[in-house]
Amino acid sequence: MTRLSGYLLPTEKQPPADAEAISHKLMVRAGLVRQMGAGMWTWLPAGWRVHQQVVAIIREEMDAIGAQEMLMPVLQPAEPWRKTGRIEIEELFKLTDRKGSELVLAMTHEEAVTFHIAQTVRSYRDLPLIVYHFQVKERDEPRPRAGVLRTREFVMKDSYSFDRDQVGMEERYALHIGAYDRIMERTGLCFYRVEGDVGMMGGTGAHEYMAPCAAGEDEVVLGPGYAANVEVALKTPGVEQVGEEYFKDGERLTSEPAIEIGNIFKLGTRYSVPLGATYLDETGADLPIWMASYGIGPARIVAAAVEQFADEHGISWPKALAPFAVHLVALGKLGTPERDAADTLYETLSQGNLEVLYDERDLGPGEKFADAELLGCPLRLTVGRKSLQDGEIEVQVRRGRQAVAPLPLDAEPVELIRAVDELWRSLP
Repeated sequence: MTRLSGYLLPTEKQPPADAEAISHKLMVRAGLVRQMGAGMWTWLPAGWRVHQQVVAIIREEMDAIGAQEMLMPVLQPAEPWRKTGRIEIEELFKLTDRKGSELVLAMTHEEAVTFHIAQTVRSYRDLPLIVYHFQVKERDEPRPRAGVLRTREFVMKDSYSFDRDQVGMEERYALHIGAYDRIMERTGLCFYRVEGDVGMMGGTGAHEYMAPCAAGEDEVVLGPGYAANVEVALKTPGVEQVGEEYFKDGERLTSEPAIEIGNIFKLGTRYSVPLGATYLDETGADLPIWMASYGIGPARIVAAAVEQFADEHGISWPKALAPFAVHLVALGKLGTPERDAADTLYETLSQGNLEVLYDERDLGPGEKFADAELLGCPLRLTVGRKSLQDGEIEVQVRRGRQAVAPLPLDAEPVELIRAVDELWRSLP
């Protein structure tokens, strides 16, 4: 039960002076996030609710493919990173403790998880295996920008699969493709799964999940049966760039900016060999474990949703990500009949399954409606003097600011809860 009068939701009329991306402007204005330093962001209560909606979807889909959740440290010894050769990555934070021991702040956890697997997996009977965690990552980002899109600290879900051979790795990789596709579909985002570059991760192949939007720093190239980021596209036989246009085997391709919201990598034995992660097969031979890794950024999914669905009035969340399902607005001061009716409605709705944010602040209608549109909960219910006289609850769907048929204020609680729930289920 959340009353806005006691909720930390510091909305702003103006965006930050340095904000260019829509998500940066609106997430600050809507009271979802606040900046502490360059690339360092705090998630305020409503913003964290959205972030955790994404986390819940990811967790459900990872569990569904048999992945096991764990938690590994951000602060790590430098030695495993030295063994894999990644200690030289410029974006990797490096430090020493009071005893002079060399440490790093992890930007991803291949070294850590392979270190543990090398100690625990002994036999082919221990494989295959998938583990994952949600953990803070640190990155010495040279150019933090666009709010939570490019930061120095962020939460990432990274999972890792371990198999006896390449065939097994491909099977686990296919499982993750299915899980990631379902995650994206459940968030409501428009997305592309494109061929990606392995980059600093190494390995034999990669895919990226891209959400098209104007704030994206990546560019995707698309055609019938073909999708790749521009770097991979230009390395593909038959693809060429002419001016600002791309062609594949003479056919014109389209391109558009996008945000990378997830990536998956076929690592092979890139990490298992230098870190000694091996297993004994049926014949007693000692063989390297085949690995793949899979990352996805909840914060980027949140920002991408803002970018794709915002309008000139504020955010318009897909229902799967919204901080609250229903934004109930009371028009009327404490002690008035309309305020009493709104209080009763709030108590009724609180008995249902939908989460309700109740704006019972002592403010004018214009300010309340502006905040409701800025925050972007999918469904807005309003009770005021006019609606009380008509015996109705005003209903507005946030997407498109569409007014729909009012609900009867005097309906039985069970019927009212059912009607609101059915309306909610019909939303995108």
